[in-house]
Amino acid sequence: MKEILDAILASDSTPADFENLPLPESYRAVTVHKDETEMFAGLTTGEKDPRKSLHLDEVPVPELGPGEALVAVMASSVNYNSVWTSIFEPLPTFAFLERYGRTSPLARRHDLPYHIIGSDLAGVVLRTGPGVNAWQPGDEVVAHCLSVELESADGHDDTMLDPEQRIWGFETNFGGLAEIALVKSNQLMPKPAHLTWEEAAAPGLVNSTAYRQLVSRNGAGMKQGDNVLVWGASGGLGSYATQFALAGGATPICVVSSEKKAGICRSMGAEAIIDRSAEGYRFWKDEHTQDPKEWKRFGARIRELTGGEDVDIVFEHPGRETFGASVYVTRKGGTIVTCASTSGYMHSYDNRYLWMNLKRIVGSHFANYREAWEANRLIAKGKIHPTLSKTYPLHETGQAAHDVHRNVHQGKVGVLCLAPREGLGVRDPETRAKHLPAINRFRNV
Repeated sequence: MKEILDAILASDSTPADFENLPLPESYRAVTVHKDETEMFAGLTTGEKDPRKSLHLDEVPVPELGPGEALVAVMASSVNYNSVWTSIFEPLPTFAFLERYGRTSPLARRHDLPYHIIGSDLAGVVLRTGPGVNAWQPGDEVVAHCLSVELESADGHDDTMLDPEQRIWGFETNFGGLAEIALVKSNQLMPKPAHLTWEEAAAPGLVNSTAYRQLVSRNGAGMKQGDNVLVWGASGGLGSYATQFALAGGATPICVVSSEKKAGICRSMGAEAIIDRSAEGYRFWKDEHTQDPKEWKRFGARIRELTGGEDVDIVFEHPGRETFGASVYVTRKGGTIVTCASTSGYMHSYDNRYLWMNLKRIVGSHFANYREAWEANRLIAKGKIHPTLSKTYPLHETGQAAHDVHRNVHQGKVGVLCLAPREGLGVRDPETRAKHLPAINRFRNV
């Protein structure tokens, strides 16, 4: 691994240099273990601690197949799917690996007693398998997390509809929280040249997810002038939704849980902000009963901020805790678009407010190839910026996941894999200088 890192850090390394580097027999990776899936039995979700379940193991380098690439990972980041994996909710991910392993002899590589997690990376291509022509050793890349087979016609118009669609590093093995990752070559995209490794690794999953959910015709199809309610507007997903709304001529109504997070939204340019903690919204009276009066109070507050207008789009991801309110406050004919359920999967809402007011609920999951590429292009052009707030070394990934699980983070939490320190990997300092305050916005909190 030292030879690989030296070649990446050297300014004169060529593709041939990388191609001729010997691959190590093993590498360090963050894993969960199949024989520990019951370790949190009897505990509530909040009591489960990723620091106990995430391990830093030495694992063998996987076999490289057709259409695949091995990437030296300089940096990665923690997403909520990493948290779900670490606490074995809603089910252990080994069920995904077993199912995938049954699909082909090559896929059997993924069905292991350990799961290497992580759905983001920024790094350098080391090897490519047969049939890969667009990438070569030495290319600096980021990876999106869509893994598909595309042997069925179902996915040819929208790759997210492929029957064999999976999220890399969550429903497949050999993820990005490691020193080496195995990806399909069509997951690779050019690394934005003005960003460091850790900054470039941060947007991937959440940026692409927010793009499809909010901007794409497959999601809400946001247009200029729309009012967009963004839950968790300073978080991993919400921070990109807020940027997309502002960049697209819409008005984000940012819902946050503290004055510090409200300040982050203001620094992005948002003006309509609701601090739900300070204003004391309680949408549930108890575990089984929601409070419509609180929905109404919340809707009235939104209209105060918008000049009397209801929201056209609700950017939903908390799920159970907020969904009833989201359906209620959306304008007639508006859209609730949901991509997650971090507070619970079983949603409850008053359907009268949906059907009688012609509202739509749209499910949105990650992004197809084109959407991921467009989202990354906006990062590379400096139109949308990383929201990295803090970075941990690889051996402290458990703490990074703990931060995200406890919601004590801002934006995205990064992880240095092979990169020996922060600040490396910038190839376009001129573009970086133009956007440095925005790049560091979440760092300066």
